[in-house]
Amino acid sequence: MLKQTQQQKLLQKLSPQQIQLMKLLQVPTANLEERIKEELEENPALEYGEEDTHEDDPNKETQEELLPPASEDGEAGEEDEFEPDGSENEYDNIDISEYVNEGDDDIADYRLRDDNYPDPEENKVIPVRVETSFHEHLLSQLGMLELDDRQQRIAEQIIGSIDDDGYLRREVSAIVDDLSFSQNVSTEEDEIRQLIKRIQEFDPPGVCCSDLKECLLLQLKRKPQDDPGVQTAYQILDVYFDEFTKKHYEKIQKGLNLTDEGLKEAINQIIRLTPKPGGNYATINKAESYVVPDFFVFNNAGKLELTLNSKNAPDLRISEGYREMLKEYDRGDKKDKRQKEAVLFIKQKIDAAKWFIDAIKQRQHTLLSTMESIMDYQREFFLTGDETTMKPMILKDIADITQLDISTVSRVANSKYVQTEFGTFKLKFFFSESLSTDSGEEVSTREVKKILSDLIEGENKRKPLSDENLTKMLQDKGYNIARRTVAKYREQLNIPVARLRKEL
Repeated sequence: MLKQTQQQKLLQKLSPQQIQLMKLLQVPTANLEERIKEELEENPALEYGEEDTHEDDPNKETQEELLPPASEDGEAGEEDEFEPDGSENEYDNIDISEYVNEGDDDIADYRLRDDNYPDPEENKVIPVRVETSFHEHLLSQLGMLELDDRQQRIAEQIIGSIDDDGYLRREVSAIVDDLSFSQNVSTEEDEIRQLIKRIQEFDPPGVCCSDLKECLLLQLKRKPQDDPGVQTAYQILDVYFDEFTKKHYEKIQKGLNLTDEGLKEAINQIIRLTPKPGGNYATINKAESYVVPDFFVFNNAGKLELTLNSKNAPDLRISEGYREMLKEYDRGDKKDKRQKEAVLFIKQKIDAAKWFIDAIKQRQHTLLSTMESIMDYQREFFLTGDETTMKPMILKDIADITQLDISTVSRVANSKYVQTEFGTFKLKFFFSESLSTDSGEEVSTREVKKILSDLIEGENKRKPLSDENLTKMLQDKGYNIARRTVAKYREQLNIPVARLRKEL
């Protein structure tokens, strides 16, 4: 049985503008310029303030076409005579007073700027390197082989199957199937293996191998065999590869009858090899390969000074051409439907441009307030650069200071960098949990990790410290910490277990 009821709910929904503002907030400085260019392409009413409007402006013709001339009799043209009755009611009352009448307090910055005195900050250009990809490097060497068209296509398929690390982890039988289905080339596994051996002679050494062992052995073959330790290193990797990865040196010495000096020479040869031959050629995301600081912190005689990267403060404005079109419409007496439609379109674009400019300013304010709170909270670190002086700090601490939502602070911390005299750090670096000492004092886990790293760095590499010994040493220093916590911190620092840290 159908039943009709009324229900009242209280819901909180984000407007499209709020969602776009949050997305704009997490855009790093390196990508902000690209985001602004996208907005400029989508919205012709938005433009850079430093650009002058020239007579040959490509948008001029488009702007003039937005306001079609009214008919001589003041009525709609032929296109409008087929509109149903009442279709023009929505265009009867169009208020554009706020767009054409600017008050004295609403003077744009670009009108007050003197062109004879440029901005003190230079527009620094972000360097972009020209790089050759790993696969392009291999294909360029393929031209040095004498191959017919069929072999060329097979070799290109093999190179295309090599991953960014330089390994051919795809089965030979799968490559045969790929050639058959995609290239319509019939071949055998033996022919592919022969071409693989020829590609393995390419630079860098060790390329096109199926696993790490084959890669390292191939690199040793390319080394001068009369170098001390090369032949011994080859025997170790060929026969005792598993023992070597687990650092069971006693078994290796016993099996090959090696002295400590002979084993050292062999290990020195092995550690010079490259486990990822394609690593130096791998294509890197431009935004990740260059760290563009969002903030700069300077120590001016003990006083910390914070500045925002100038790339975060672009000079944007509303197009004067669009304002003039509204003024021209306001001065006119005869207004037909087509002109009113154009005015509504112009109003929408100007509103969108105003909102985007306000969003950029709001982004600047949020970034500065968040970073200023972090700088004040971790003042000792910014003055000394000593990680042991860092205080425990979580997102909620900064959110309470700035009166921002925790999610907003998180968006800033996860994608922004600050440059100091001690290096460039991600804002997330300054956040850490707390750990209590014997005296009841709350210290940052960053401080504990720093001490743990120093202990491991100063250990005897012949007898590395185990997690139990490290735990006892930290507890002796007054830190209440468990062994599993020490193991977790060690893994976060990318430090291997004691057995793998052992050296001869």
